[in-house]
Amino acid sequence: MAPLLRSLAVTGLLCASFLSDLVAARETSPRAIAAKREAAVNGWDKAKHGPDAAGHLERLAKGQASTVKNITFSNPEASQFWVDGTSIPLVDFDVGPSWSGLIPISSAANETRKLFFWFFPPGPEGSLDDLIFWTNGGPGCSSLEGSFQENGPFTWAVGQAVPTVNEYSWTNLSSMLFVEQPVGTGFSQGTPTARDENDVAAQLVGFMEQFLNIFSELKGKNLYLTGESYAGMYVPYIANYIYENPTALDLNLQGIWVSDPVLGWDVVQGQIPVVDFVHKYEHVFAFNQTFMAQLDAVAEKCNYAGYMDKYVTYPPAGLLPLPGKSVENDRGCDVWDKVFDEAVTINPAFNMYRIFDTWPVLWDVLGFPGSFPQTQVSPLYFDREDVKKAIHAPVNVSWEECSDGNVFVGRGDTSLPPAMTVLPNVIEKSNRSVIVHGLADFILLSDGARIVIQNMTWDGKQGFQTPIANDSFIVDGVGSLGNMHQERGLTYYEVALSGHMVPGFSPVAALQIMSYLMGFRATP
Repeated sequence: MAPLLRSLAVTGLLCASFLSDLVAARETSPRAIAAKREAAVNGWDKAKHGPDAAGHLERLAKGQASTVKNITFSNPEASQFWVDGTSIPLVDFDVGPSWSGLIPISSAANETRKLFFWFFPPGPEGSLDDLIFWTNGGPGCSSLEGSFQENGPFTWAVGQAVPTVNEYSWTNLSSMLFVEQPVGTGFSQGTPTARDENDVAAQLVGFMEQFLNIFSELKGKNLYLTGESYAGMYVPYIANYIYENPTALDLNLQGIWVSDPVLGWDVVQGQIPVVDFVHKYEHVFAFNQTFMAQLDAVAEKCNYAGYMDKYVTYPPAGLLPLPGKSVENDRGCDVWDKVFDEAVTINPAFNMYRIFDTWPVLWDVLGFPGSFPQTQVSPLYFDREDVKKAIHAPVNVSWEECSDGNVFVGRGDTSLPPAMTVLPNVIEKSNRSVIVHGLADFILLSDGARIVIQNMTWDGKQGFQTPIANDSFIVDGVGSLGNMHQERGLTYYEVALSGHMVPGFSPVAALQIMSYLMGFRATP
């Protein structure tokens, strides 16, 4: 073959090969995309679960993961709380046995205040020696949201067509007890009487005493107190109450988890970090330069600008100051609301719980899919009469995810933030304590948690003594997924891509963190 023809032939072959690769690379047929997705999932799941991954997923699809360890209760009263896992409305698989209903907060004959609970025994690999307590925040938001959309054994998450088995349920680790508290939350009954967190703690411990009298086989278990958001107030005060009243409960408190928690002043967690956060995610917020300049000017005027660099040092140089005169915000210094209002104008689906959400707003069977309550299906799942009957909830109560009423009497919760009061004592008395924060959360910002930690003294020192290293949170089978640091019994996590509800938005990371808290893994 002549050199020119041979050259053209080779060139033709190369072009054909290139075009073939290019077409394959951009192939967008449903079949091709499904094959790519299946390959990616299989690769990821093998790294995560090992050689039995395919069989594991198949068992999940068939609902076999709902198998639980055998657990029986000798008290005849327990039978009235039993829930048939095959008869939960709209759930087309066997959830397994569970127990739920109302239990009073004291043994008084005339006690009218009752808390609603849902108890799940451990899955086949879970521990019978441990008990995880979970509460949501608010104040006044239902822990059934946590059970149903975060870490319970079955899930119906926002945007999900039907309920499914939750592969990353914390029942993989141990039994779980979800409680709607304080009084006035969800299905819980009675008139709220709590004035502060000490009252909330005493009432919750009173409920737990009555609960253990009925489910006495749970006495003596290792207890882990967990919750998110305003549970950053609840959990440390409850833990402190238990530690300071060691004979109140026949349970062995081991540690706490609080995620995206209220731990300090509003100005610290919801104002100082806001403008830096917007700059970090400028292309998500998509604000124009005029608005950004306005934000920068307010941050400068209100002493928010440069706060992190100046004061959040490792170790701290001393107590970290408030930027102004108020623990909320000085007049003209509310940048959080300014940013939120502009964000919703640009993106009507802006979700303060996870800033990456865009239009449309996904549907939610619990009626709270994003920044605002939105009833897209009526009645809400837990307000269905058949659901209430299945889980022994009061049929005459109109359930909503977050209560309209005040769960505290008077002017609300009068307790100081726990970082200034009880949290240091809890960390010192616990085997392990974890504070977890989603990096995509806007309602409470992770830099605010860093400020709180660096201003808190525990075990004889203020704050972390060495810096939090970037990309230091390594998730098995995933790699780096944020930042992690631990000192003196406290482990702090920042989870990349996760919003406010870490067990729901980043379940793999949450399960690993919880495993560490419970001592099932040596490294965080």
